[in-house]
Amino acid sequence: MSENATVRLRVWEVLERELMVDCAPWLSLWREKIRLPDGREISEYYQVEQRDYVVIAAWQNGKVFGLWRYKHGPRRINLGLPAGYIETGEDALAAARRELKEEAGLGSGDWRALGSYCIDGNRSQASAHVFVAYNCHFMERCPSDDLEDHLGEWLTPQEWAEHLAKGDVMTLGAAFAVHAGILTLAK
Repeated sequence: MSENATVRLRVWEVLERELMVDCAPWLSLWREKIRLPDGREISEYYQVEQRDYVVIAAWQNGKVFGLWRYKHGPRRINLGLPAGYIETGEDALAAARRELKEEAGLGSGDWRALGSYCIDGNRSQASAHVFVAYNCHFMERCPSDDLEDHLGEWLTPQEWAEHLAKGDVMTLGAAFAVHAGILTLAK
């Protein structure tokens, strides 16, 4: 951040915070009273607490492993990547390794973190942690608590680009990981 931005911008102050809905471990809804830097107060500003999650672009022989599955948010079958919530006390890379094994039966000793990104800058602090796993190899799949059935498929970067253009990749975390972890790295 530039020095000018840190001098001119200030954070909001949370004056009160009330738990409205508690659906742990999935989400919690909070009503906050906040004070803006100019002194205005907003008595009803809502925040959704959710868990952070990981998304993994798993490479093997020039292809990336994708999962076709139903997602209830967009209410359709779509193409995504292995992904899942980070458990309490677990770091993001450990969660990525676990989710890749659970969802794809794959492992890797060659990982690259592409960053962590807030998924809703106005309503939540939850972040998507995006990883690339290179030189993946098959492992024995371990039990998963996923609700969705899925079908795996190895796709070239060109095939990923085509599915992205057709709207087959419906979730933000997967779409970003396709751009950053597949299309950018394939150039």
